[in-house]
Amino acid sequence: MTILRFNILGSPNVGIFSLATDKFTIIPVGLTQRKVRRIEEVLKVKVVSLDLGYSKLIGVLAAANSNGIILPHYITDEEIDFLKKHLKDVRIERIKSNKTSFGNLILTNDNGAVVSPTLNQREIKMIEDVLDVEVAKGTIAEYVFVGSVAVATNKGVLAHPNLSEEERELLSGVLKTPVNVGTVNCGVSFVSSGIVVNSYGALVGSLTTGPELMIISSLV
Repeated sequence: MTILRFNILGSPNVGIFSLATDKFTIIPVGLTQRKVRRIEEVLKVKVVSLDLGYSKLIGVLAAANSNGIILPHYITDEEIDFLKKHLKDVRIERIKSNKTSFGNLILTNDNGAVVSPTLNQREIKMIEDVLDVEVAKGTIAEYVFVGSVAVATNKGVLAHPNLSEEERELLSGVLKTPVNVGTVNCGVSFVSSGIVVNSYGALVGSLTTGPELMIISSLV
């Protein structure tokens, strides 16, 4: 399994611009073919290039597992159609809400999802239906933006260093994987900003250190 230091659009904040599951990866438009091939080689899944709502912040706006993708309400019909054309077995839904940064509000893998306490029951029910997993409200290091301070694969979770024991137990129980803590990009504790990962490999920001890579390896 490969872990590769990487930049996207010249930035080490690779997780802001992309997301990955065990079935597909979504990246913004504008990467070279060489970089797209490297992503395919490392993550070993289909890569789809798309801007969402005319934004390249894929990892901030969208949340996904192998079953489905959650998107903000303003994503265009053309973008939805494009995703459905290229990801035929994946449920793709917009949530009508004043919240738009679902990548920051949802932490999910194929086993479960932990979501921000700021989400209401209607939103949570839709997330549960689209991702086809158990959903629980929670915080990570007391942050409600759980998707910004942790990443999850079907093999492990990497979370903010200030994760409490109670929060660790919630994550491991819902996501059904071991939970570790760490940082990316030389000490950044908002770990999802600097990593794009699935069960097969990981792209990490180019500033990520050797000790950080050792901890990240537990995810794959």
